Amino acid sequence: MQYHIDGFRPGDPDWHPAAPGIRREGDPLPQTVDVLIAGSGPAGLCLAAQLARIPQIRTMLVEPKLAPMEKGQADGISVRSMEMFQAFGFGEKVARESVWINETTFWAPGANVPLARAARVQDVPDGISEMPHVLINQARVHDMFLDVMRRSQTRLVPDYGLKVTGLQVDNSAAEYPVTVSLEHTAPGRQGETATVRANYVIGCDGARSSVRAAIGGALHGDAAHQAWGVIDILAVTDFPDWRMKSFVRSQGDGILMVLPREGGHLVRLYVELDALGEHERAADRGMGPADIIAKAQRILRPFQLDVKEVVWWSIYEIGHRLTDKFDDVPEHEVAARTPRVMLAGDACHTHSPKAGQGMNVSMGDTFNLGWKLISVLTGRADASLLHTYSGERRAAAKALVEFDHKWARVVGGHAEEDAAAGLPRVAREFINNLPFTCGLTVQYEPGRLTGQAAHQHLATGFDIGKRFHSAPVVRLADAKPMHLGHCIEADARFRLFIFAPASDRGTSGGPVSALCSWLEHDAGSPLRRHTAPGEDIDRVIDTRAVFQQGFRDLDYSAMPALLRPRVGRLGLCDYEKVFCSDRKSGQDIFEMRGIDRARGCLVVVRPDQYVGHVLPLDARAELAAYFAGILRDRSMRAHAHAHAMGTGAPGA
Repeated sequence: MQYHIDGFRPGDPDWHPAAPGIRREGDPLPQTVDVLIAGSGPAGLCLAAQLARIPQIRTMLVEPKLAPMEKGQADGISVRSMEMFQAFGFGEKVARESVWINETTFWAPGANVPLARAARVQDVPDGISEMPHVLINQARVHDMFLDVMRRSQTRLVPDYGLKVTGLQVDNSAAEYPVTVSLEHTAPGRQGETATVRANYVIGCDGARSSVRAAIGGALHGDAAHQAWGVIDILAVTDFPDWRMKSFVRSQGDGILMVLPREGGHLVRLYVELDALGEHERAADRGMGPADIIAKAQRILRPFQLDVKEVVWWSIYEIGHRLTDKFDDVPEHEVAARTPRVMLAGDACHTHSPKAGQGMNVSMGDTFNLGWKLISVLTGRADASLLHTYSGERRAAAKALVEFDHKWARVVGGHAEEDAAAGLPRVAREFINNLPFTCGLTVQYEPGRLTGQAAHQHLATGFDIGKRFHSAPVVRLADAKPMHLGHCIEADARFRLFIFAPASDRGTSGGPVSALCSWLEHDAGSPLRRHTAPGEDIDRVIDTRAVFQQGFRDLDYSAMPALLRPRVGRLGLCDYEKVFCSDRKSGQDIFEMRGIDRARGCLVVVRPDQYVGHVLPLDARAELAAYFAGILRDRSMRAHAHAHAMGTGAPGA
């Protein structure tokens, strides 16, 4: 963690000095903002936490509720989301507070008993991630994001008690083209309205999204016509797997899922209730927590369940729905204009909670969108970059909806389908689906942000288009063992990892030194082309190197200057750019990730932790072309040309 870069900073390093002129809590509503986010659920807060770190971006987050969430709703955090939390700086805190799901058990009627344990499965396969699968109250996840916002330079906090009632987009306006209508929800202020103009509006306002309705969007799909109850309880029971994630199928009373929760005592149950008619809603039945508990007690027989306290409950019906597009630009207008209104989370996809993906995929939406908005609003990229959001995330959501459709029917299937092969069908399917439920199967298609796989053989373990699969390394300057992926922060920067050939020690004349010299000095290099005058050399593209030798076998002072850059106001040396293979632990990143030892390679990682490209070390033109397709030319040459043409600095 680096925080003395511009001078000594006492106190908590997570608290950043407040930027001048920021809007304070309780100040009047602004007339204009850069980004207005509707909804402070996981999607909205994940986006706000990214934007809050950029003082020049004015962000407003509106929420109809009057205060932050305290309990209920989602609870499952996939290993992919934990990797993302690490980038925000609170992965370790979530891991400490949460319950880790290490094993999943499956119960079904036995030969001579009403219920018997039919199978048990390791929940997270070995080697798939350094992160665990955990369960924790969604409200605590909200708290983590709110802390990031509150401690940022912008001191961003939600505007509670405000809901979006409508919006209009004036595509002819160059600035603040979206006019947003807001309404107060606080007692005594209901009916009061306000208007804010924004450059961009992001609808994270749930399945009944007002933002989606305002741009003419709709959710399409089907429903399973089955009521389910979800309840968080403190209880006494003799069920043996009360602190395990468990699927329990009874002989004739349906199924339930047991999900242990944080704190050592709290447990969540998902309980199958009644089938619903074609046009019936779960709310029409008038069921409550007593109905959920009674059904759970019948399913768990002969085990006893004595509920001492109900913490939260809800009754819902399963639906699998997806909207046509995640932004406001019809397909036939994509070439003519760029998005101004975008959707995320339940506003554009809904599904059952059985796979534990809802909150995770929603955060994945805005983790994808955040760096793109930052790049556009800070002038690093053209607004056309925002077109990639809908294409990438709708494909991911479509895969989720299709998976959830099948999985919900497996979980709710009949006992006679659980034949053969030594495992119940639900257990077999659970094992097959583990990479998906871990959140690791998203793979973005080749395009503007994702390169072709022509050089994938140079690093077979870093799949182009998939998330960067971290591995252990040792940092050269201080011999610190760490995970390479943990140097990727949620700061909207690209990472360029140089994996050195076996004979290269970083000294002058080697491939790494030659590449670094080109990156640092050549006018055609992406670092020079896309970094503005006066910015640190790593402000947009952060270059790091990994060597095959042990840390005692290399000389840090002999490393290329680019890997020992002078940064910040004081021009201090950054000592955290060079890494070595972790020989002590025997976990060699080159072997683990299939990196060509003789040739080495380049791995480009997008700001959202996905692998953008794998290239040979000498692929200068291809590397430059990749970044030129994403980022603007902001070099001294580009500024001089813009000044000569009288158009001002590009992207200013």
